[in-house]
Amino acid sequence: MKPVRLAVIGAGHLGRFHARLASASDQFQLVAVCDPSEHAREALAEEAGCRAVPDYRQVLEEVDAAVIATPTVTHHAIGCEVLGAGLHCLMEKPLATTTAESDDLVRAAETRGAVLQVGHVERFNPALELAGPMLRDPKYITATRTSGYTFRSTDIGAVLDIMIHDIDLVLGIARSQIAGVSAMGFSVLGDHEDMATAQITFESGCVAQLTASRVSYDLQRTMQVFSSRGFAAIDFADRTATVVEPREKVLRRDFRVAALSDDERATLRAGLFDELLVKSESEAPPVNAIELEQAEFAAAIKGGLTPRVTGAVGREAVAVAERVLAAIEEHAWDGDTLGRCGPFATPALPIPAASGLRRAG
Repeated sequence: MKPVRLAVIGAGHLGRFHARLASASDQFQLVAVCDPSEHAREALAEEAGCRAVPDYRQVLEEVDAAVIATPTVTHHAIGCEVLGAGLHCLMEKPLATTTAESDDLVRAAETRGAVLQVGHVERFNPALELAGPMLRDPKYITATRTSGYTFRSTDIGAVLDIMIHDIDLVLGIARSQIAGVSAMGFSVLGDHEDMATAQITFESGCVAQLTASRVSYDLQRTMQVFSSRGFAAIDFADRTATVVEPREKVLRRDFRVAALSDDERATLRAGLFDELLVKSESEAPPVNAIELEQAEFAAAIKGGLTPRVTGAVGREAVAVAERVLAAIEEHAWDGDTLGRCGPFATPALPIPAASGLRRAG
């Protein structure tokens, strides 16, 4: 089968990864790199061995598909045009900035019968598979995702930039409708929240606590899942998982601490994670998540495979992120709406109300 003729729209950080990988893949024929920056597009096109084009519209009739790796605020306009031309689309995360924009993109793909895949690469992290059965019937999930400030994706805040990864993962694990969302965020360097924490309650009874920061000195990408069968701690950066499986008598609530002798207590205390809560650790081999993502995109185009992150799946993550952002905007740092609200807890009061502590839009 012929390779998929591909254009990469956006020659920034992620666009470079996509172009390099596509140029080396026998699944794709990289036709062009498109970016308004002459320096960026020319440098990447030379490296990837393809044409450099300032406007993606110039190549829409020459390709079968496009990777869109442009700023999030442009996803809707570019995506609608690409999908409207009947092209398949791999959209970098998040799908769009709002649920309404996401709906437009999903409808455009359905209307033209095009593949719309969203770049939530953590879905391809092998550490998820290592956690195995512990991800079934989750009851409590915590996730922490922190990094330094990259000075990229400044058109959006930490929720759409980095928390969106864990929102997508949690939705895939919980598999339940959402009952409620509460959140708070804090702006440090820009016009959006740079730190955020959110609690998502599901109708199933599962509760997820998500924390994200892009102004941290600590790099962390971890998740803990407490289920009815045990516990799993996942480190996405190291591709490792620690699983704790309680013995059946513990799960059945047949274990009685009060009935233990002093000697039995001492023995179990020393071997708790061997005798009662059996712990195992495993590490997955390294993978290139974007390469796997592209391979799935090609398979979806050629063979009708349904991508694990469809446009509809990406839309649900945006919908939850939108609820998180709304909750952040409602948070009153001084106990009332006349004081500091939303992600802007600084500068400290007193400041005249007319100074515009609440941001519009």
